[in-house]
Amino acid sequence: MAGSSLWLVQLASLLVIGFVLGSVEASLGDTDLQYRTCVEECQRTSSIGRNIISHCQFPENNSTSAESSWYSQEPLYMQWKQLNCMTDCRYYCMVQREEERQSRGLRPVKYHGKWPFIRVSVFQEPLSAALSAINLLMHFTGWLSFFLQVNYRLPLRPQTKRTYYEYTGLWHIYAILSMNAWFFSSIFHTRDIDLTEKLDYSSAVALLGYSLILSLIRTFNVKDEATRVMFAAPILAFVTTHILYLNFYDLDYG
Repeated sequence: MAGSSLWLVQLASLLVIGFVLGSVEASLGDTDLQYRTCVEECQRTSSIGRNIISHCQFPENNSTSAESSWYSQEPLYMQWKQLNCMTDCRYYCMVQREEERQSRGLRPVKYHGKWPFIRVSVFQEPLSAALSAINLLMHFTGWLSFFLQVNYRLPLRPQTKRTYYEYTGLWHIYAILSMNAWFFSSIFHTRDIDLTEKLDYSSAVALLGYSLILSLIRTFNVKDEATRVMFAAPILAFVTTHILYLNFYDLDYG
């Protein structure tokens, strides 16, 4: 009994530490005063040094800013092909600040939660998009291997034709959520717009929440369906609330 109480205290401590770490500002670049000033001046003057930002000269091109609602923006295929004033200013100010930091011997920092990658054509972060696609492929390969193993290489229950492994369904759900998260991650790193950003972070939050549920169920070896629901219900409620918060209230990295 004492050992069980100690384990619960340790688990609670880890959760508290996780929430504290999650509240820490992770992106040092976009909190930099010079970077913020550069973005503001760029949007106001349509230029960064000798570079003219054409998208800032036409107000109609700014309808896809991160602050506008998804239903009031241009069609997705139009946003995919075009940049806008906000994204251009952030990109060129980031490049300028990183050149200054490099000249002073400083290491790169994140901007708005992302590393300062060089843009290639319509691919805003080609390396991140490629790595996300590789992660998607690896998760698909792993899920396919697991599916073939439990359904065709191991014996099934004679009455129900279901697997003997009690957690098969849970791992299938985990695989689907993982592939969904990496799919939208690759899309988001290809083109960063309001819709793809929300899909990416919502998918990631859903995966993290389900991973916590699955880890608890496996750690305590929970096989009873009612007990599984008791484990999952509060976490599902929190994750759902957080996803609604990100999509309909505030998703601001400023």
